[in-house]
Amino acid sequence: MKRLKSFKVKLWLYFVLFTAIIFSVLWLLQTVFLQGFYDAMLIHNTKTAAQQIVEHSNQSDINRLIDELTHDNSFLVYITDTQGNIYYSADEYKAGHNRLHQEPDWANSDKPDFLTEDNDNLASVTGFKGGERRGGGNYRILPPQYDTFLKNLAASESGTVEYSTDSQYVYGTYINYYGEENPLILYISVTIDTVGPSVSILSIMLVWVTVLSILIGFILSWFIARRFARPVDDLTDKAKRLGDKDYSADFRKGFCAELDELSDTLDSTNEKLHQARDFQMELMANVSHDLRTPLTMIKGYAEMIQDISWADEAQCRSDLNVIIKESDRLTALVNEILEYSELQTEDTGHDFEPVSLSALVHRIADSFSVLYKPENLVLERDIAENIVVMGKAGRLERALYNLLDNAVRHTGDNKTVRVALTTEAHEAVLSVTDYGKGIPPQEQEHIWDRYYTSRQRGGKGVSGLGLAIVKQIVTLHQGTCSVRSTEGQGSTFIIRLSVKEQRK
Repeated sequence: MKRLKSFKVKLWLYFVLFTAIIFSVLWLLQTVFLQGFYDAMLIHNTKTAAQQIVEHSNQSDINRLIDELTHDNSFLVYITDTQGNIYYSADEYKAGHNRLHQEPDWANSDKPDFLTEDNDNLASVTGFKGGERRGGGNYRILPPQYDTFLKNLAASESGTVEYSTDSQYVYGTYINYYGEENPLILYISVTIDTVGPSVSILSIMLVWVTVLSILIGFILSWFIARRFARPVDDLTDKAKRLGDKDYSADFRKGFCAELDELSDTLDSTNEKLHQARDFQMELMANVSHDLRTPLTMIKGYAEMIQDISWADEAQCRSDLNVIIKESDRLTALVNEILEYSELQTEDTGHDFEPVSLSALVHRIADSFSVLYKPENLVLERDIAENIVVMGKAGRLERALYNLLDNAVRHTGDNKTVRVALTTEAHEAVLSVTDYGKGIPPQEQEHIWDRYYTSRQRGGKGVSGLGLAIVKQIVTLHQGTCSVRSTEGQGSTFIIRLSVKEQRK
């Protein structure tokens, strides 16, 4: 049952259904509707031809036009007067005959047996009506029921008449025939049942065509379905192995743009899964110590208060301060871990808007000046104005806050920190400098790593995620981070972001 619902089988069934619909429509058009379409086209062509004859009937070449139309459309055409005397006639097999003004070759010889004075005999032999011709002789032949046609035309208010029988369509009207003073009558008829035998032939042919086409279509559709299903199966297998160590991008691109995009999405998802797994493992291996330490101290001092210092007010207050301090440290640690995890899953360029980086740097610098004024912090500024970048103000504010906080914690005895903002080659360059001990050259490429500071630089940071958060924020803003440091002289942390182009 599951195989019947597979992409390959369903695609094949849709191809089969498509083939069945196409051939059903073809059968209807070639059999059921063919006769009606054929009759409609013949009637349309007959009326069009009659219109052409009426428009050119008073021209000298009208007979040539009638001959061409009867030959091309298999018409039977008569030009008669109201008494049925033939002035001109033509059909698809012979040129026209002007029987009032042109004597046939046998006019003065013995007439053929079927052209006699006996009109009844004429009708029985030819199926047409015999009648008188001007100038004597009795060899004109008119269609059956021509008298009825003349009566219907005479009774018509529009001056035209048309009707259909089981095998014939007839159209008639009055025309001004070239060389004649009085209006004459145009009679056109065409056989409309000739498509009948063709339908039988077409039906037989369609049977063979349908059988062969369905067989070929089944085979081709099966191979096409397999061809389409193969990359889908590959992507399914690829999706099942997301996050595995042996995950490999073995999908062959080029068959379909949408599938190529899906493959790239799976690769990106796999990369994020690996990052999440690495982050989880590193969290368990490294942060567990940072979490255990404040929790142990909180528990220890709480027990000390309970067992020893609860009666000593001064000691109890001191122990409570330790508990509060460690609780704050623990809260900050958890918050930084959660913030970094959120940054890991955030998309680049999502919901970006213009941000005045100049105003943002001024605002954060003012906050630090007020916050560390009791500690005699000197915050030097060199901030260019009107620098605007695309990004998220909250994220950029967090990055600058972390840099300044890092500089304050590692500044030298002079308690001086410098923040600068300039532009270079369409880039905003933000730098934060401390004048502390500096960073050894072998450690400078690792300072952006998660937890590196807390493990290798004396544990002055809360969690070791401060600079890692900075780098992640800058990366999301498609910028770059770098550091310049000299031992004993201090360090300068630099962020570069693209400047938003100003409209002229």
